[in-house]
Amino acid sequence: MSHSKTKKLSSNAQSLSTPKLSTLLRLLSYLKPYWWALLLVIVGFAINAGTEIWIAKLLQYITDAINQNDRSKQALFPLLIIALFFVRGVGSFLGNYYSALVSRNLVYKLRVEVFNKLLRLPSSFYLANSSGTISSKLIFDVEQVTAASTDSMKTLVRDGLTVIALIGFLLYTNWRLTLILFLVLPPILWLVRVASKRYIKLSKGIQETMGGVSHITNEVVGGYQVVKNYGGQPYEARRFDEVSKKNLRQGMKIVVTNSINTPAVQLLMAMAMSVVVWLALQPSIIDNITAGEFISYIAAAGLLSKPVRSLTDVNQKLQRGIAAGESIFALIDETEEVDTGIQSPSLSGEVNLNNVGLTYPDSTIALRDFSLDIRAGETVALVGRSGAGKSSLVNLLTRTLTTTSGQITLDGIPIEDIKLESLRAQIAMVNQQVVLFNTTVLNNIAYGSLANKTQAEVERAAKEAFAHDFIMKMPNGYQSEIGAEGLQLSGGQRQRLSIARALLKDAPILILDEATSALDNESEYYIQQALDNVMKDRTTLVIAHRLTTIESADRIAVMDGGQIVELGTHNELMQLQGHYAQMYARDFE
Repeated sequence: MSHSKTKKLSSNAQSLSTPKLSTLLRLLSYLKPYWWALLLVIVGFAINAGTEIWIAKLLQYITDAINQNDRSKQALFPLLIIALFFVRGVGSFLGNYYSALVSRNLVYKLRVEVFNKLLRLPSSFYLANSSGTISSKLIFDVEQVTAASTDSMKTLVRDGLTVIALIGFLLYTNWRLTLILFLVLPPILWLVRVASKRYIKLSKGIQETMGGVSHITNEVVGGYQVVKNYGGQPYEARRFDEVSKKNLRQGMKIVVTNSINTPAVQLLMAMAMSVVVWLALQPSIIDNITAGEFISYIAAAGLLSKPVRSLTDVNQKLQRGIAAGESIFALIDETEEVDTGIQSPSLSGEVNLNNVGLTYPDSTIALRDFSLDIRAGETVALVGRSGAGKSSLVNLLTRTLTTTSGQITLDGIPIEDIKLESLRAQIAMVNQQVVLFNTTVLNNIAYGSLANKTQAEVERAAKEAFAHDFIMKMPNGYQSEIGAEGLQLSGGQRQRLSIARALLKDAPILILDEATSALDNESEYYIQQALDNVMKDRTTLVIAHRLTTIESADRIAVMDGGQIVELGTHNELMQLQGHYAQMYARDFE
């Protein structure tokens, strides 16, 4: 099943030339509920900025007192220093604590929204994007988004207010000298603009490589047995090393850009400062001010360097966060699974497929003019080589995929008119690939909408699936944890838990996709007996490769090229001496 031409997540990202303002405004809209905390952040950093001025003023008072040999305020200065830094500490606490509160809540809200969106996306999305890319967005990109909102906002407020306060003080002290500092503003803005374009490009590269890192990690963790058994460690190590090196190179390019940008800004500031100091030392100027005022002015000008540097650095955070925001919003804006259903009928299990066709986005034809009528309570087996369309047909019945042509009806109702929740509640499935969760045995059997089932009902389903005995041998019985993907259990045990889950659902339509493939011969025999019992009075579709397991089916549909080429009972098909008979003979060979 190929979907290589399906639109990738990365293609949803906007081009570099697209304005980023809309993304930034959308990010900031998430901060509205925390306006009160943002107000406290501004108050806190305003207090912090005010103390910068008083540091310069305090230096003036101390210098003048020393220069004038005035000892009358000797005891006051230590107390002022302590009071000044106490107030500064209160302001810093308010600003840092409440900005962190907003930041962590933003991560929480975005992460929950992205995860809930993933639950509502169609199967085509998961077929088109690797699990690593998706998980990277949920884990890495969401964290990066805070750089564009709360982290940048924190720097802008804290250092912006500090710069405003210091420049105001400098203008008040000597506005002519201070105007010289503004001469470096145009080249600083030009540097920021050039760096912005590079930051946004490199940030997207980091996101893509992080998706690759996450994808390879997920594959190795999920398939560690295959990696070990087939000696795949060197190959996987090389693959991981390559994508990690790409990530490293992208990260170092950002470091280089930042390492050049920041010193360049500092150099421009130093040049302006040197001119200010040279002019300030001219007799015509220095004669008009006291030593304390001179020291205070130079100290305030010197204090400008750190906040200005921080304000130039914020551009990197802002662009990185905006790039992550575009990635996140591209996922949030993905088209959700469409539910056109308006009915919630109680189905008996009658299924009619009339000239059904299914073509994938890459133009692969899975089904063509497929027609089959299944009576309620009938067991129909689907057989055929890989790619014949068996799994595609099952996906159409659960509306995981939608038909390209033709119509499917259940009890005479078009399948698209049945609400998805109602439809899927009445179809139980046992897949060839067993999916279990890192929780208890009980929660795995009574999963999702089955959580309201009683312990007795769960145990009855487990007994019918021949799982009860091995469950009771586990340390905590039905409350035993089974580990990630149920890897603490054998393949046969995992399959029996999956069968127990389907039995507990007690749906009118049952789909068995190689339900006994992971069982040993003895377990398969008992499971087959249980499945024979549960199939009674229930419409059952069985996908099977071992034909000996479906001899008792009411009808067997032999599929090839997305169509039915033979249809009948086991005996009827054997008498035809066609496709089915040849497949059956190969089974015994």
